[in-house]
Amino acid sequence: MRKVEIAHRIHQEAGISEKDAATLLDWILELLKTNLQQGESLTISNFGTFTVRSKAPRKGRNPQTGEDIMIPPRRVVTFRASPQLKIAVNAVPAERQDAEEHPAMLHTKRPIL
Repeated sequence: MRKVEIAHRIHQEAGISEKDAATLLDWILELLKTNLQQGESLTISNFGTFTVRSKAPRKGRNPQTGEDIMIPPRRVVTFRASPQLKIAVNAVPAERQDAEEHPAMLHTKRPIL
């Protein structure tokens, strides 16, 4: 699902204009991004937790030349799903979920395991 699709669903469910839904979504995402930039964790009940981790500099290798290089330190965002989200995701059989994401798969035969 893309950002524009999320805004459209907000428009449909909340009964607000598509422009207002897109503005609201942009505002929420900007708020989340700002908190993460400040190094704060974000916990959304029944969904999960976004955390910022710092990675130390490390040795690496250029795959094209084989030359040793130093990879600079950086910060990464990690996500840990809540138990409720894990249960909800696993409640949908994988075969049905694949078919919804890729309608062409409805007509393919899968081997029986």
